[in-house]
Amino acid sequence: MNTESVIDWNEMFEYLPGMLVELKNDPGVLHRIDYYEAMMVPPIWLVSDPRPRYPSELRIVSRREVQSCELKPQPSLV
Repeated sequence: MNTESVIDWNEMFEYLPGMLVELKNDPGVLHRIDYYEAMMVPPIWLVSDPRPRYPSELRIVSRREVQSCELKPQPSLV
């Protein structure tokens, strides 16, 4: 792993797809994060917004429906 990478890994895992956010300049209107594109500036794309956003523009409302990985039982090899 390249430790000199310009990717902010903490930020990438803070703004996960499916998370509900609101724009700080438009409170009360909820948006769902579509994806985080680490190589784009700004990096956060919202489902209902055609332009990407910076984390400083957003306030996280709910992380409830977010899954960072799919959990499935794995077959045992023993």
